[in-house]
Amino acid sequence: MQESSTKGNFIKVEDNNPGYKLDNFCIPKHYEEDLKRVLVPAGLVADRVERVALDIVQDFQEEPIVALCVLKGGYKFFTDLLDRIKQLNSHRNKSVPLAVDFIRLKSYVDDKSSGQIEVIGGDSLENLKGKNVLVVEDIIDTGNTMMKLLSLLKAVEPKTIKVASLLVKRTPKSVGYRPDYTGFEIPDIFIVGYALDYNEYFRDLNHICEINEAGKVKYATKS
Repeated sequence: MQESSTKGNFIKVEDNNPGYKLDNFCIPKHYEEDLKRVLVPAGLVADRVERVALDIVQDFQEEPIVALCVLKGGYKFFTDLLDRIKQLNSHRNKSVPLAVDFIRLKSYVDDKSSGQIEVIGGDSLENLKGKNVLVVEDIIDTGNTMMKLLSLLKAVEPKTIKVASLLVKRTPKSVGYRPDYTGFEIPDIFIVGYALDYNEYFRDLNHICEINEAGKVKYATKS
């Protein structure tokens, strides 16, 4: 596998980016009062996912990979990314053999990271021994969760580990971790949509949007 040269290749959404007005897009009626703005439209997400897929196949060439989906938030990015990789496999002289696996983690309560990582699903990680593993995640926040996951993965001795994250958040709480493949770098705000949730809501929203305070209150966990 070639060493990735695309680690710094991402679209940066600046802190002062106003985003887009909600009424410029099709937003589900049940969320219209809960969102502040569209940060990344679905069409832009799709184009960026296609480019990340191209970077991955160029790096792996013909080496087989196991794509490890981090559920639940990563499922949409995972599905779209693998669809693009499969399309590229059909149109290139070289193709990347693909296998898939799944893991489910929990680290968020409401809009705050708990600082703890809990593995609550997935097959035994021992199945990844000696294989090229591509971890597919929806968002890197502080980086703590990913660092802990990578520690668990390294313990089973895969051949290589690469990480693709749709989003990386700029936050002062970051431990400095950067994935190998990044879609967008975004401000330190809480976002939903494209399968990213707030207490299991907003997964059915196509665009990546910023939730407003009313939405946080409305969908907060009830003690």
